[in-house]
Amino acid sequence: MTKVAEIFESMDWGPAPESRAEADAWLDAQGRAFGHYIDGKRLKPGQAFATLNPADGAELAQVTQGTAADVGKAVKSARRAQKAWAKATCHDRARVLYAIARGLQKHARLFAVLETLDTGKPIRESRDIDVALAARHFYHHAGHAELRDEILPGAEPWGVCGQIVPWNFPLLMLAWKVAPALAMGNAVVLKPAEWTPLTALAFADICAAAGVPPGIVNIVTGDGATGAALAAAEIDKLAFTGSTEVGRILRRETAGRGLGLTLELGGKSPYLVFEDADIDGAVEGLVDAIWFNGGQVCCAGARLLVQEGVAEDFYARLKARMAKLRVGDPLDKAVDMGALVHPEQKARVEAMLARTSGTIHQGSAPEGCFLPPTLVTDLAPADPLMQEEVFGPVLAATTFRTPAEAVMLANDTTYGLAGSVWSQDIDVALDTAPKIDAGVVWVNGANRLDAAAPFGGMKESGFGREGGIAGLRAYLRPATGPATKPAKRHTGDTAPAAGVDRTAKMYVGGKQARPDGGYSRMVYGPKGAVGEVGIANRKDLRNAVEAARGAKGWSGSSGHLRAQILYYLAENLSARAEEFDARLAAQTGSGPEAAQAVRHLFRWAAWADKHDGRTLGVPMGGLALALNRPVGVIGAFAPEQTPLIALAQVIGAALATGNRLVLVAPETAPLSATDLYQVLDTSDVPGGVVNILTGDHAELAPHMAGHLGVDAVWSFSEADISTVIETEAAADLKRTWVNHGHGRDWDAADPQPFLDAGTEVQTIWVPFGV
Repeated sequence: MTKVAEIFESMDWGPAPESRAEADAWLDAQGRAFGHYIDGKRLKPGQAFATLNPADGAELAQVTQGTAADVGKAVKSARRAQKAWAKATCHDRARVLYAIARGLQKHARLFAVLETLDTGKPIRESRDIDVALAARHFYHHAGHAELRDEILPGAEPWGVCGQIVPWNFPLLMLAWKVAPALAMGNAVVLKPAEWTPLTALAFADICAAAGVPPGIVNIVTGDGATGAALAAAEIDKLAFTGSTEVGRILRRETAGRGLGLTLELGGKSPYLVFEDADIDGAVEGLVDAIWFNGGQVCCAGARLLVQEGVAEDFYARLKARMAKLRVGDPLDKAVDMGALVHPEQKARVEAMLARTSGTIHQGSAPEGCFLPPTLVTDLAPADPLMQEEVFGPVLAATTFRTPAEAVMLANDTTYGLAGSVWSQDIDVALDTAPKIDAGVVWVNGANRLDAAAPFGGMKESGFGREGGIAGLRAYLRPATGPATKPAKRHTGDTAPAAGVDRTAKMYVGGKQARPDGGYSRMVYGPKGAVGEVGIANRKDLRNAVEAARGAKGWSGSSGHLRAQILYYLAENLSARAEEFDARLAAQTGSGPEAAQAVRHLFRWAAWADKHDGRTLGVPMGGLALALNRPVGVIGAFAPEQTPLIALAQVIGAALATGNRLVLVAPETAPLSATDLYQVLDTSDVPGGVVNILTGDHAELAPHMAGHLGVDAVWSFSEADISTVIETEAAADLKRTWVNHGHGRDWDAADPQPFLDAGTEVQTIWVPFGV
């Protein structure tokens, strides 16, 4: 037997095994065979597959393979129950969510052990992070349920929400999705991951005990085919966490259906270490960033970027720390890394390591479904390990010289989920953090998560947020107007009165440009020909996008500056109001709109410096800030209804929120858009911030949505282009806001939809104190 004195001498950790007896007893009580949970009842097991303990390969239970019929049954149950749940008082819903939180706490040990058995993650992580944060989410959203009508007046739930969660955080991802959905009055059909379904099935017991009405929470197990059936079912909203590849498929398959959709996808998060950082602290933070849950974390700090002056020292200390990481039995409380979730995942990680040209340094790990902590250095930025998500305990490392180069390398990825910045210089840290194109950035920390703090990605890491107020909006149905009535399209065979040719050109980069194809068309009004406009093609669109991307300084300008320019724009439009109203009447026969357009521009000028972020009440020594970042380059298709008023709304909203705009003019009143060129020129709008094209909406829509330089697409067009926009946008998973054939009241002062569509929430965690 080891003596106490010897332990103090060696400082070795002894085994500290957690008992699995409670989990085994629960599994045995269920006969180790599970059917679906539908309409408040556990169904008899059907055709099943085994779920295994990755640490030893032993079978834990048999789980039913869900079919399309099973999914349909669950959706019908949710549909029947949801209306009554939505009509319940906020207080009644809050009490149920509170009871769920208490139930998770009371059975925390069972859930922690089940999670470790099913996923292979260390018991310390399951106990101290997964279960604790899951309970925190239900507590937090019990509060949101109580306050829903106060903080979100007029809120209307989506209805039936399909939810697909991944295998790396089965219980925590369940809580992230189920809690806000129930708090806002929705019913859910949850599909847990094929490899890790057990804690979701145990959650059914918590729901029953907490008084969740039958049909409000339904759980259907199965593989990818079950998830596909859920995505294809008659649901109202789909929330998915998983790979970018599957997220892209879901974006295409849900296109045109009018579903709410949130996607939390892959990542390749940068971990920046500046030369003035606390090196030992940064090394310890890196252990949490990349080897937490064996690196099977979407926001893992998988790309280490170290300033050259400290790189050698940092690598040496990191290797020394890696040598002390303990890999082994996940139920041992002294273990740092457990097993990978499945032999298939282990093989995938090993295959990626085999492809790299870098220098590999590894710790040690036992045989079986285990991998050691791995560091790969001497990598070029284009190496697959620097660009592709590994989802394993593999850290890819390189160096940088200057802060500007650090930001450039950090953003040199198609992903944008998270990032970390380490520096003791507050100026360096707070200047760098917002420049990283990621939904969450930690200063001198990593993997901090809380129910109050929005979490989600940019670029190909998905769209939508989970947590906080921003996460609630994903579970509320946006207001929709009546079906769009086709605008009257006048025709004729006469030309404008003879004189100097004034064929309206495109407006690109602050200059007028002829259409690339050399084609134009007549614009007719009630009394005949009014003018002539060019017909834009994909090259014109490309030029406009390039000009918009070149005007990125606008997105970094102050709200005050943007407000001043919008006020100036309104002032100059007001001075030419009669001219604009006359031109509009000539094209459409409609009444004056210039005065209302001016009012909208004034409103958006007012909003430019008032769309503030939030300081979040997170349980840490410091602050979490939710900032509203511009989306970037927005491609927009203007409506035919009240065209001048709508143009003012779209231009005002995009510019107020710091975006650059590629705007396709209304087809029936394009001259109202082209007449704005001079107003823009005389209002100090920088070249490239607003670009205007005239042309066929249906022709330009697929090119706009598929252009990799466009960050978001808005469509208010009466053309049937919503489906093609959502389909083509899947290529790079850009955000879309389309009308699905519905109009809107362009006179109304309803800023929230525009503010939400024009910004992305970036959460920055800033610690302070000693």
